Amino acid sequence: MRAALFPLMNPAPLPAFMSATGGTITTDGDYKVHTFQSNGTFTPTIGTDPTYGAKVEYLVVAGGGAGNDGYINDVYADGGGGGAGGMKSGSGMTLSDQGYSVVVGDGGVWVSAAAAADSGNASSFNAVSCTGGGGGGKQSRAGLSGGSGGGGGSGYGPSAGGAGIAGQGYAGRVGVYVGSAGGGGGAGGAAPAVPTAGVGSSNSITGSAVTYAAGGAGGYSGKGNGTAGTAYRGNGGSGAGRGAGKSGGNGGKGVVIIRYKFQ
Repeated sequence: MRAALFPLMNPAPLPAFMSATGGTITTDGDYKVHTFQSNGTFTPTIGTDPTYGAKVEYLVVAGGGAGNDGYINDVYADGGGGGAGGMKSGSGMTLSDQGYSVVVGDGGVWVSAAAAADSGNASSFNAVSCTGGGGGGKQSRAGLSGGSGGGGGSGYGPSAGGAGIAGQGYAGRVGVYVGSAGGGGGAGGAAPAVPTAGVGSSNSITGSAVTYAAGGAGGYSGKGNGTAGTAYRGNGGSGAGRGAGKSGGNGGKGVVIIRYKFQ
């Protein structure tokens, strides 16, 4: 028999580790880190390694709630701080060869004369979803519930803080009668006292420790406008000090981060 003109070719071995597209990609040692600051798609190519080939770590942070102004008809009223966006993290999530939708929630927006400030929007990846932070309250208007709850307003008719969601964040603080408004809750704890906000939670998925999902502080006498929560951290906006014509701070946008071993 005549020998084959071309020798049989052995197929290239499948890679041991995962590769993927989507988001902004950075490297941390043996790991690739995909950071999504806006909606997108994470598309992995699964590897054969039984421990790492199909597994990812993740961090999902929703948008923070906006802080509020305090004034309705009371010059002693202060605005409640916005609650932090809900936060979840984990490892060992198993994926397959397909595209996974990533949703990054915007922060809440302060709106003049609103009963409560705007809550943040949800973030999600695969089966993991986090609720936006609750908007801050004002005089006689409670802070809204959310991933973490918004703080209550102060004045003649102080209001309650909103509730957080177990596993995502904590409650906002009640406002004080003719005192200071409550701070929004954070992923690391409830607002401990007026006008202090709830603390965030540290995570090192990018390779460096970063604190995400902190609440917004409440307003108090002598404070001006509220300040915006940090973008891509899911922080709540802070509340404004007492008096007419002041604005609450907008909530910070959330983020989704995915990490996997690539070598």
